[in-house]
Amino acid sequence: MNVNYISDCLQSIGHYGKIISVEQQLILQNSLLVLQNENHFRNVYFWGQILGEVKDYYVAYGYVTDALYGKIYYYSNDGMNWGLLPKPTKNGLLLTPLCTTRFQGDAALIIDILIGVDEPNIGEKLKAPQIRKLKEEDRLASLIHIISNEAAVIPRGAKIRRPDGVIVDNLSFEGLACLEAREVYSYLHDRIPTQKFNTNLLTRDDYNYATDFMDPLDIDKPEGNWIVDIPIGDSIVLLRSLFWPGLVFYHFLNTHKHGVVYIGYGKKCIDVPFMLSPFT
Repeated sequence: MNVNYISDCLQSIGHYGKIISVEQQLILQNSLLVLQNENHFRNVYFWGQILGEVKDYYVAYGYVTDALYGKIYYYSNDGMNWGLLPKPTKNGLLLTPLCTTRFQGDAALIIDILIGVDEPNIGEKLKAPQIRKLKEEDRLASLIHIISNEAAVIPRGAKIRRPDGVIVDNLSFEGLACLEAREVYSYLHDRIPTQKFNTNLLTRDDYNYATDFMDPLDIDKPEGNWIVDIPIGDSIVLLRSLFWPGLVFYHFLNTHKHGVVYIGYGKKCIDVPFMLSPFT
């Protein structure tokens, strides 16, 4: 969520149990504005909070020019002092889904992960079980990358691709209407597109190359893993991912205000395909 909307967002999603105290909200807002000024970011966003046993991690990111390819992530234990988050490593992306323990809040902590012989995600056949080590800082970077890749959301039209290829926030975006907001295809994945450039365009009759270059949410499998909720009043839409409990997207209808925040333990619910009815 944009640093300027932290209070509005957290108050709007508070009935889902995602609560950050008012005092901590002010600390986050002030420290992120300082971070923005020091790094000359065009915009800074509060990504969310990873809950740990000893300390929590606050995560934020900003960009200078490109709103999609130029994201730079930071993390903090207190919401005031921010450190640069390293880019996820190949080893971290492989081991993070296999790590079942909770975060401790110590970025220098080394975690031992037991790899079974029949583990398919490693990409190699093991003759015997192995114990591999992973630094918690690398695990944090990999987890943020995975969640952002799978569940970061923007409304259609919120970002545009300029003729020179740079992706920026659409200043003329006026928000989704209530009828549009009820449909999952009105939302896009805020990530580097995974399909060919014309695939997303050909799925819509009203396609626009400047706005429809990202992957829509309705291609996600299984169908029904996104829950759209418009509370009484028709002033805000909330979107929740069943795969990532704790992640909530919000959008104030007919305005440019929107954002996504994750507050949770970093655990993916892999049982979602078995929880959804095949007849819905």
